[in-house]
Amino acid sequence: MPDITLTTLVLLCLAAAAAGWIDAVVGGGGLLLLPALLLGLPNVPAAHVLGTNKAVAIVGTSGAAITYVRRAPVRVGLAVRVGLMALAGSMAGAFFAAGISSEVLRPVIMVALLGVAAFVLLRPSFGTAAGDTDARPVTRARIVTAVVLVGGGIGFYDGLFGPGTGTFLVLALTAVLHLDLVTASATAKIVNVCTNAGALAMFAYQGTVLWQLAAVMAVFNLAGGMAGARMALSRGSGFVRAVLLTVVFSLVAKLGYDQWTA
Repeated sequence: MPDITLTTLVLLCLAAAAAGWIDAVVGGGGLLLLPALLLGLPNVPAAHVLGTNKAVAIVGTSGAAITYVRRAPVRVGLAVRVGLMALAGSMAGAFFAAGISSEVLRPVIMVALLGVAAFVLLRPSFGTAAGDTDARPVTRARIVTAVVLVGGGIGFYDGLFGPGTGTFLVLALTAVLHLDLVTASATAKIVNVCTNAGALAMFAYQGTVLWQLAAVMAVFNLAGGMAGARMALSRGSGFVRAVLLTVVFSLVAKLGYDQWTA
């Protein structure tokens, strides 16, 4: 455990709970959790902050996934197949991460997120039970696309860069598999557990995880994740859509600030 004050520990735990809630609803909890760790642990090497972030996040994501599987119509077998590809992708991304500059990736991700926000705003029926996403059959080709591109591609991105992985998973699964946003969030949680596991395995192997701090924060992240999953299930796709847009614009603002100050 690093030498931090009780006040800092409490604030980190509250941030972990809030991040777990956001991540369970629509993904993007790292938008809050990672900056909180960076601010709370200014003298800790970045690699240890990233490793600790993954150790905390995987607990909340796992709790949310279990809650969703118990209460939502999730195709667990398909989610696991996408997740295993995502695990391999995240480990590959982590392997190449050292040679990639985040300054190059930030503008690309910002443009992609703005495109996503525009699409969701212009398509009010996107990801709703009343929309056309559920009307079309899910073909074998779409399942293969989900496994290879959604799992492998977004998994690789998570290992390489990271911010917004859960949000990208929700959007991609909704578009490719014609899921409503609640079911997409549920499926994304299972996949995200796998991407977190791949990255965490790499960080643990490198010895860059603050396990004691992560264990304390993980309890709060778990509580937030399970609460967020229950709220998403009870309030439906409209609620998830509103949170999705909020997270997307927040992520764009954060990446824009990072790019401006780099």
